Parts: sequence; structure tokens; C-alpha cells
Amino acid sequence: MSYLAYIICTGGGGASGVAGGLLHPYSPKAKLLWKGAQCWEEAMVMLSIAEAAKDEGSFAQDLKDLVSQHIFDGPIVWKRGIIKPITAMKSIDIMKKNIQDCLPSCPLELLDSFAIQKILPGLSAPSGFAIYMPKAVNVHPERYLQALFLACNKLVKDLSAVGYSGKQVNFYKQTVHSLQEISGEYSAVVICLGARSESLPELKGVLPLRMCRGVVAHLDLPGNMSGGEYKDSDPSILADAWLAVRGPRSLAMGSTWQWGSRNYSRTLSSDEESSAMHELLSKASILYPDIRNWSCESASAGLRAMPPLTTLGSLPLLGSVDNLVGHNSGGGGRYWFMGGLGARGLLYHGWLGKLMAQAVLSCSAAEIPFELTTWKNRM
Repeated sequence: MSYLAYIICTGGGGASGVAGGLLHPYSPKAKLLWKGAQCWEEAMVMLSIAEAAKDEGSFAQDLKDLVSQHIFDGPIVWKRGIIKPITAMKSIDIMKKNIQDCLPSCPLELLDSFAIQKILPGLSAPSGFAIYMPKAVNVHPERYLQALFLACNKLVKDLSAVGYSGKQVNFYKQTVHSLQEISGEYSAVVICLGARSESLPELKGVLPLRMCRGVVAHLDLPGNMSGGEYKDSDPSILADAWLAVRGPRSLAMGSTWQWGSRNYSRTLSSDEESSAMHELLSKASILYPDIRNWSCESASAGLRAMPPLTTLGSLPLLGSVDNLVGHNSGGGGRYWFMGGLGARGLLYHGWLGKLMAQAVLSCSAAEIPFELTTWKNRM
């Protein structure tokens, strides 16, 4: 029996494509997030798969019509760690306690002002302390997403070579205006449209998502500046305005939070860019004054689909939406939804993707934690 699944996604064209890529499993107070261990483990697996696909240079060339031939001009992952300055003394005792419960695969260290300067000279922490995550990473979102697509194609090719014929992965560059457009030949339809989910009339007004537009700036250190370069070992900075380091003289700075926005455009008006740069530089320069020596090379924006707040934090939305789109599944599931990953998509996506695949293939949401499906009970 053949099984066909149709996955509707943005292909990294939304907030995922402009994200800073700072990846770690902790909350702002260094507390391990809900299911943070599972998510971190799966994220590391996915990154290793993407990096292996990147090394398949000839295979990438075969797919140059689908993947930019310049997409791999740089690394997918920068393994340089992340440092988070502590801005308030009252937070230190809470963070000390949370550090005791950190993951061995992503340890946390509490640094005093002397240790901070050894790790990243020039960084200022108002409290005199900072949290350091030496195993945390910085991911280039677009290279990563396209490498995963290459990996999917390679898997199909390898399976066909050992006798598992009939398996295919096809990529269609087209806009889906309604679920009604999708042929009934598909066994399942998985909707992963992020902030674009409500563009489907069947889901308009029925998802508890909170929209938020964010601006990310890409900075370069001018060639005439002899100082201020980032060394290979210098970590990225996680704060109200974060700095994701991409090289000695290149980094991304973000992000703004414009709640309630419905502006899907990645491009910015001159006023929006000026306002965003002023806001971000004002915050970042307090912690890292040398950032004033860098210049803005470009800026882009994305619309995040934030989930509702719960007692466990902001948890993604997962599960069958047959009842929401008016489909009588007869006990199984045909229409599935994964969204509301918000600003933690890099952390959640691998684990959620595994849960979704299991649910779709078994036509059952039994293995999906109830915390991710309770949102439907409130609709």
C-alpha cells in the first residue's frame, strides 16, 4: 500500500530564514526548558545530519536548481559557545540553583567579572556575573534548512540503491491558497506554515497564535578598523539584544519585538530599519561597547507565530486538526498541524518532527504529549 504525505511549509521564507540561530536548551534564567533535554538531543542529531549533507558537494550540485549554489559558502554551525550577561543581582541565586540541573551535554558555568574578560574581553555585565554555555552553538538558518532538504534527497537515493524503490521526495515551489486545492490522493497533509498558517481559510481565526514581527541586522566591521575583531574562540552574546557571531568581522544582531504586527515582508522601510537599529544598538552597546564600531550591512525581518503562554512556558502547538478544518477522519488523522514554535524553532523542530512523523504514519496522536495538544480543547 502506497503512502503519500503532503507537507505545506514556508521553506525558510519566514522568521526561520532570518533567525539569529543561537541554540541552547535553557530559559532566560538558566532553567532547563520543558522537554529541553529531548529537544537538545534531537537538535544535535539534526545538525550532524545537515553538516554531513553539506559535505556531499557533488550531490548539492545536482540540486542546484532547488538550492542556491552559494548556500554553502560558509559553515552551517559555529561551535563557539554563548555567553549571557546577568543584568540583575537578584537573579544570581536563582541561576546558581538552576545551574545545578544543567545538561552534561550543554553545561552552564557562572563567571565573575575576571572570568568574563578572559572569555570575551570588552563584555560588560552590570551585575559582574555572566552565564557561559561553552557547548551551545550558533546556526546559520538558511544553510541549515537547505542542507536538511539535501539530506532527505540523499536518504531516498541511498534507499533506492539498496532495493527500497518507490520512495520519493518532491519539492514544489507553489502557493497553496486552500486545503481544498490539495488532491485527495494524499494520505496525510501536514501544515507547517508558521505565521502564514492563517492564510489558509480553513485555519483562519481558529489558531491561538500571537503574531510578532522581529528585525535582525547584519553587521560588518569596516576594513579600516584595526581592532575589535572577534577571535575564533569568542562566544556569541545572548541578551535583550543578542549578537550571533558569523566570523571575525561579521555578525547578526537582533531582535526587535513588534507584537500584533501582520507585516509579512522581509524588507524594511528606511524608518523601520532606522528605528530598529537605534533600539538594538542602544541595548547591545551597554553590554558590548565595541559594537558601536561596526556598521550595518543589511537588515531583514520575519513574523514569528508565538504560542499561548502556559504554566510550563510557551509550548508549541501539535496534533490533528481534522475537526478544525471540517474533515471527518473516521478515527484516523488526515490533516495535521505543527506550529507556534516562536523564537525556539531551532530547539524544538527535531523532536517535534519525530513526534509528528510517528503520529502521521500511525494515524494516531497517542504519542504526542498532552501538553502540546491541550490548546485544541480551548477552541
